[in-house]
Amino acid sequence: MDELKTKLTAFYNKFNEDKRLETRHGQVEFLTSMKYIHEYLRPGDKIVDIGAGPGKYSLALKKEGYDVTAVELTRPNIGKLRSKDKELKIVEANAVDLSMFEDDTFDVAILFGPMYHIYDPADRIRALKEAKRICKREIFVTYIMNEYAIIEYAFKDNNYLSVKDRIDEDFKIKDPDALFVHSRIEEIDELNKVCGLKLIRRFASDGPTDYMRSYINAMDDETFQAYLAFHQKTCERKELLGASSHIVDILIKED
Repeated sequence: MDELKTKLTAFYNKFNEDKRLETRHGQVEFLTSMKYIHEYLRPGDKIVDIGAGPGKYSLALKKEGYDVTAVELTRPNIGKLRSKDKELKIVEANAVDLSMFEDDTFDVAILFGPMYHIYDPADRIRALKEAKRICKREIFVTYIMNEYAIIEYAFKDNNYLSVKDRIDEDFKIKDPDALFVHSRIEEIDELNKVCGLKLIRRFASDGPTDYMRSYINAMDDETFQAYLAFHQKTCERKELLGASSHIVDILIKED
């Protein structure tokens, strides 16, 4: 985990996640995720944002009046969080160990980062079980999808020859040293089962958006709003989920 923290710190020292989510294509992911989060929130809810990054979701929900605690591992992102809102509750911690929180401390948990980066299956289970332990109701978990990465980076960007040693015969990405972990739906379903979590909804937070970045960023306002409406009407369709760049599971405790 120390090695992962070092990698993530180096990455977020360079990468501007806020800027990504402020682009047109990034807004699709943010607005869609917020739409679903709002469907489940209740007045006065306590929310934990595990792997909060620079705080796009934490800060937005706090401004809406919710009691938000941001959990973040890397110092660059913690610094950004503190510079944006000195009153935001921030805890420096890893998603696999939330022992500073008691059981059922929060109403809703958001994990929009940890499962991007945790490769070890045992640690992925620990992260979900920790979220389950400290959360009373819904848990929102985001994954980066395997097929998206193959289509986008191996073939669309013509990188196949340079990455083929990290892809198995079934075109599953196998690279324990990579910063990002790519998942398939059947793997996610098995993870939920092992952790005693019940899937109540699953949606693509951005669907085909990442394949169309330049086109979406160039849209006029009316066309963009029509595209956003199309995406939000179709983002739960099963035939589109696997090729989305990100999917979000909405989970509750099964046991």
